[in-house]
Amino acid sequence: MSERAAISEGVDGEARGSFFEVLRASLRLGLTSFGGPIAHLGYFHEEYVKRRKWIDEQSYADLVALCQFLPGPASSQVSIAIGIARARLLGGLAAWLGFTLPSALALVAFAFGINAFANAADAGWLHGLKIVAVAVVAQAVWGMARSLCPDRERATIAIAASIATLAWPTALGQVSAIALAGLVGWKLFPAVNSAAKSHLRFPLSKKLAMGAWTIFFALLIGLPLLRQVAASPALEVFDSFFRVGSLVFGGGHVVLPLLQSEVVGPGWVTNAQFVAGYGAAQAVPGPLFTFSAYLGAIRAAPPNGWAGAALALVAIFLPSFLLLIGALPFWDVLRARPAFQSALKGVNAAVVGLLLTALYRPVWTSAIFSPADFALGLIAFGLLIFWKWPPWLVVVLSAATGELLKRL
Repeated sequence: MSERAAISEGVDGEARGSFFEVLRASLRLGLTSFGGPIAHLGYFHEEYVKRRKWIDEQSYADLVALCQFLPGPASSQVSIAIGIARARLLGGLAAWLGFTLPSALALVAFAFGINAFANAADAGWLHGLKIVAVAVVAQAVWGMARSLCPDRERATIAIAASIATLAWPTALGQVSAIALAGLVGWKLFPAVNSAAKSHLRFPLSKKLAMGAWTIFFALLIGLPLLRQVAASPALEVFDSFFRVGSLVFGGGHVVLPLLQSEVVGPGWVTNAQFVAGYGAAQAVPGPLFTFSAYLGAIRAAPPNGWAGAALALVAIFLPSFLLLIGALPFWDVLRARPAFQSALKGVNAAVVGLLLTALYRPVWTSAIFSPADFALGLIAFGLLIFWKWPPWLVVVLSAATGELLKRL
């Protein structure tokens, strides 16, 4: 059956696609979308707005703004939302599977590869991966700061958020910085009425949305309590990764400090394994949150391997599904409010500040130990920013150079 023949009419009268149509489109993006969250949004615009015309320009811009405001990986949430609009909840699942599984499988394979080497922690290529991580995060700071902090007010919010999260490096510190930045944005930036109306509607009921919110908060509050009374390693893993997916705003590299505290602090993963895995995540396409699959696979004690990878991956992305299902039916009402647009400016600036924090710790402090390390990081940064080399190629070059420096 052709894709066109597979389209059926939704309850709202709009054409709907099939699960496999969305899966094919998202799998193509999952195999080719290198460059991080900001680049992903560019790939989505080309594929879904310009090429397939599944969503109009105004709807896409507003959807990106909404997903930036919600906790979780913004680019993945945009993909899931477009999948829901195209083929209902199954379309959202197809969009997530296609965009997520290629990088998740690659990172799990990398985790098994690290465990196969007895001296992996001392490998030169592994140190090269840590160094290129510095360049990639610096590139993200550079790009996001230019678009999200174009004036001194928002630059000040970003700097203040970075200082605050460095001084208070916990999940509560991140959430507090985001909330305060939103409040400052609401008060500081003038409200602008948006008269543009979206042509996109999501086939989700408000009753389903309220159910999703109920499940989300029940898990967010209930899992830590259940963890105290029921000793279960699987429950500990699910709770930790679910909480990370629920409390990280901005997604992408901003997840690093909280993930590090959740997995390195208890001894599940060594700091060397953490930073090396993050470096490897730069060599694969798709969302950075698939880093969770690597962490679940390489975990010191069961559940680890494939079971740990699946558990961590599902747990960290589940909040995105619940939050989107809860927010999308109210999307038009929310996005029309000028106060929301003002608060969003402050939130986005704070996201840049959190990214600055991630650049320093754990990325910089775990990778740059010598002038040679700094020089390699500068070269990688220059290749990414000014020469526009693809990230995967810079990652491979840095790993090879790290191994060469180790042997000299």
